[in-house]
Amino acid sequence: MCGIVGYVGPRDAPPIILEGLKRLEYRGYDSAGLAVVQADGTIGVRREVGKLARLVELVAAEPVSGRVGIGHTRWATHGEPSRRNAHPHVGVTGQVAVVHNGIIENFLALRQELEAEGRCFTSDTDTEVVVHLVEGYLAGGADLETAVRRALAQVRGANAFVFLSSREPDRLVAARLGNAGGLTIGVGEGETFVASDIPAILEHTRDMIFLEDRQLAVATPDGTRVTTLTGEPVAVEVHTIPWDPVAAAKGQYRHFMQKEIYEQARSVTDTIRGRADFETGRVRLEQLGLTPGDAQALEKMIIVACGTSAYAGLVGKFILEALARVPVEVDYGSEFRYRDPIINGNTAVLAITQSGETVDTLAAMEEARAKGAWLWVIVNVIGSQAMRVSDGYILMHAGPEIGVASTKAFTASLVDLYLLGCYLGELRGVLGGDELRRRVDDLARLPDLVGHVLDHGDEYERLASQFYDREHSLYLGRGINYPIALEGALKLKEISYIHAEGYPAGEMKHGPIALIDEAMPVVAIAVRDHVYDKMISQIEQVKARGGIVVALATEGDEDIADKADHVLYVPPTPVLLSPVVNVVPLQLLAYYLAVRRGCDVDQPRNLAKSVTVE
Repeated sequence: MCGIVGYVGPRDAPPIILEGLKRLEYRGYDSAGLAVVQADGTIGVRREVGKLARLVELVAAEPVSGRVGIGHTRWATHGEPSRRNAHPHVGVTGQVAVVHNGIIENFLALRQELEAEGRCFTSDTDTEVVVHLVEGYLAGGADLETAVRRALAQVRGANAFVFLSSREPDRLVAARLGNAGGLTIGVGEGETFVASDIPAILEHTRDMIFLEDRQLAVATPDGTRVTTLTGEPVAVEVHTIPWDPVAAAKGQYRHFMQKEIYEQARSVTDTIRGRADFETGRVRLEQLGLTPGDAQALEKMIIVACGTSAYAGLVGKFILEALARVPVEVDYGSEFRYRDPIINGNTAVLAITQSGETVDTLAAMEEARAKGAWLWVIVNVIGSQAMRVSDGYILMHAGPEIGVASTKAFTASLVDLYLLGCYLGELRGVLGGDELRRRVDDLARLPDLVGHVLDHGDEYERLASQFYDREHSLYLGRGINYPIALEGALKLKEISYIHAEGYPAGEMKHGPIALIDEAMPVVAIAVRDHVYDKMISQIEQVKARGGIVVALATEGDEDIADKADHVLYVPPTPVLLSPVVNVVPLQLLAYYLAVRRGCDVDQPRNLAKSVTVE
């Protein structure tokens, strides 16, 4: 869950960078480093594996000093945690250093091209390809800003970068592509700061500029100039952040829930980090402690969870049965222990819980333990009870989720279930070779697909203004997107207090169709997949009875506009990952409806973030 800090100004950069990185430790990391342009014109780099304290000790033992610098805490995606893979990365000429958040989707192709030109790589990371590209353009006579523009024009995926160069020691160049994580520019007096999160630099300035997708900033002590990646000037707003820690944590967002919705491209990236190896096309989940023999002996899985996590489990059933070919049951934690479930030593019980303290889920885990099952958990909070009592765990790495209605923990859980499916599938011998590589490669594009949906928030606000006064709504989906209909309905009723129900679309004619009239909005998930024609039939049945249809459709599907009253588009996505993308519009719709109705979005009535009593 990488953190970035940068500084340019009259003060010594390393103490500012190290303190900023300390304020980002909550994001999780496996290594850390910094780079500064020193007085002699060289770039001094210090990198260390493990906790930030080890980097602090290294810098104390081997000091570096300079007035421009960048720092980074890394969670591995490409290459194991090691000094050679830690950031910042410096090119072979020693003139450029970079820190990076995100995943470069086409790094293998870029690396092969560069190696064919004779470039030598010193790490296993995707980040290093960008250093080589920038150095190549600098060697051709470009300045740092131009070299960065040209290099990033070749990069695909959702990413954030900050560069420095010994050739131009009075500036940092920062760029954001997509939604792999934000970049904030702190405006000081005679100094400028860059960070991936506000808390890293809030002690130095309250005045912030937030970089948007495909924007580039040149930061100097005298100020910051922002342009698009293609060079067009951008007029930016400077936001003044209050010292109040709660308001500061929200940044430019009105509510925590809104912030957490928009953090999902980054949280998806963070949960992929260190698990998906895009070079080998495999998944690593060491914390499960499984052998191929264990995986092959597995006869059944039971997923136990509550609320939103239970709907993640329903999606997981589709994923795990498809990728690992293991039978999966899904049960509410609150019901599981009361039905004397049939479990043996070859059953794995997988709990899903954001907090790791949900009482019903913990009780279900105790029941599974008593019956001799393997006990696994997908959990967000490190050190929680669920993590401690499990035999193996997968951390969501979603970061703190403050809003009561879960958003980014839900999508992180879906990605973790997909990672588990790939991992179990390989261990069980049912998934491998080109098929496994394709499944893993699909993950590299996922943060960018999520970010693409988040670029269209205005249309949800407009739609909410039309339907905020309705009191009932119906959500329909089929196959793997039926649980997303359930989750969309849950989000709506949780925060807007509009009664909403999610149904498998094929069941509409077995009862819910009686509710449909001209006052009932029906949200239909009708993306192009193997049940698309079935969903179109359901839409036509709703329209035939005077219902209002809001369709969630795949970009390029123009025909559906003739059948639905309103269409929300999502990019084409591989089927097993489509719920991650398809739920985001439903989160946004629920959010804007709740705001329009004047509801307390972050703390809905009668609800708690973690249910710790039965």
